Amino acid sequence: IGAANVLSDLYAEGVGDCDFVLMLLAACRDMTEDERTICTKEMVKGFNDACLEAGTSVTGGQTVLNPWPVIGGVATTICSEGEYVKSDGAQVGDVVVLTKPLGTQVAVNVHEWRVRQTPKWQELSNRSIISLEQAEDMMHAAVCSMSRLNRHAGSLMVKHHAHAGTDVTGFGILGHAQNLMDNQAAEVGMELHTLPCIANTTK
Repeated sequence: IGAANVLSDLYAEGVGDCDFVLMLLAACRDMTEDERTICTKEMVKGFNDACLEAGTSVTGGQTVLNPWPVIGGVATTICSEGEYVKSDGAQVGDVVVLTKPLGTQVAVNVHEWRVRQTPKWQELSNRSIISLEQAEDMMHAAVCSMSRLNRHAGSLMVKHHAHAGTDVTGFGILGHAQNLMDNQAAEVGMELHTLPCIANTTK
């Protein structure tokens, strides 16, 4: 998931190939040595596997100790004009294309509420809004979505003459759409009406 997030910045501008990645890793100082070794090893393996799937490799980075484990990085590529999509070229009549369903934050929140048995989970459960099976399916779908690379979608942006693009992460669809529209060269707006969502996240 960490590597897919790092690479998505390139893919959001139509760049399908990454020259190299620098990994930023924080190992958890509050774990036992054995726990830290196992956890860090698995995080690095997952990150490297995703980079290999993307056709790139990790060439360096930085590692620190931290209260909790964190992984991320920087993806870099060198390309020429015309090999990427500028983020400020949206035009009237463009169609918005989402490459992944929305709802990952909702799914993660519900998962956390369920695991911690919080009052919010009790309310969802007592009112039969979300079942245990539905909550587990939501989380599984969210993890699969977040770990899937957008490499092919990124490559198709240049081929099919996309005028602008962004990834949708922490600010959600509304935040990223607003930011995208605020930074266009032309005076344009965006209409959102039909949004694909992970099953049961809209309840």
